[in-house]
Formats: sequence, structure tokens, C-alpha cells
Amino acid sequence: MYRALDHPEPPAAESALRLELENGSRIVALPGKEGTIRGYSGVGLLLIDEASRVHDDLYRSVRPMLAVSGGRLLAMSTPFGTRGWWYEAWRSEEPWQRVEVPATLVPRISPEFLADEERSMGRWWFRQEYMCEFLDAQDAVFRLADIEAAFSPDAPPPLFGGIAS
Repeated sequence: MYRALDHPEPPAAESALRLELENGSRIVALPGKEGTIRGYSGVGLLLIDEASRVHDDLYRSVRPMLAVSGGRLLAMSTPFGTRGWWYEAWRSEEPWQRVEVPATLVPRISPEFLADEERSMGRWWFRQEYMCEFLDAQDAVFRLADIEAAFSPDAPPPLFGGIAS
């Protein structure tokens, strides 16, 4: 993107994983492993791409990067099942700004292309990749809705006093 903008600010240093500009701004691509990503602080903007594929431990290890700076976190992704921090953040009441754009609302994507994609990849993959739908895993024994329906804060206590500690 920087090159497409015709280098609006001169680079002070540039490599495949890092761009530092003369004005002090820097862009750093970090590894996708919790054990090797630590150590950055003062982050002004933290971008998480393909957030549904980022493991919970990695997500939790990057959040402290924003602690001192008060920086922002921007995560983007299509859904990938009803699990993980991305799914929980999407359905939670936490103050995230959520933007959903199914492919049918993107004028550059033709209905014919979408029909071909649904036919070739199957409805389950299509609904997540193109329609922004969080779906239960195909190999799940129970649907998430059924599991959640089994729990109730109003349920009576167990008949025999519950499990002993």
C-alpha cells in the first residue's frame, strides 16, 4: 500500500517485515506465535488480520502491547466456527465496533461468481467465507445452541448435593 501511495513519507529503513518512516512511524509484521511475539510496547495501532484463525493465547499476548500507549486494536476476518476469541468478541457485549459486509453487498463481486463459489466450496464454507456467518464445526457432535440451552441460571441445585470437592 505504501508503494501504491507513491511513498508519501520518505523511508528511514525498509525490509520485508518492517517499514520505518522518517517521521518516526513504523510498521512491523510480527510472527503468529505467542512465544515469539512478545516484547513490543507503545503500539499505536495493532492490526490482527484473519482474526478467526488467531489462537486465543496469541490474541491475549498482544493485548498488553497497547497498555501504555492507549493504542487501538483493529481485527478483521471472516468467521471460522463458533469458538475462539474472535467469535466470543463478535457475540459479546464488549464495546467493539463491529462492521459486517457480506459479499452480496460488495458491488465488485458478481452474483454469478458467488453462485459458482457456493457450488464449488459447499454451503458451509460459503456461508462463513462470503456471508459472515459463524457456523458450528461440521464434525461437532452437538450444536452450540443446544449446549447453551442446556445451561440455565434458574436451574435447581443437583438432586444429591452436587460433586464433592
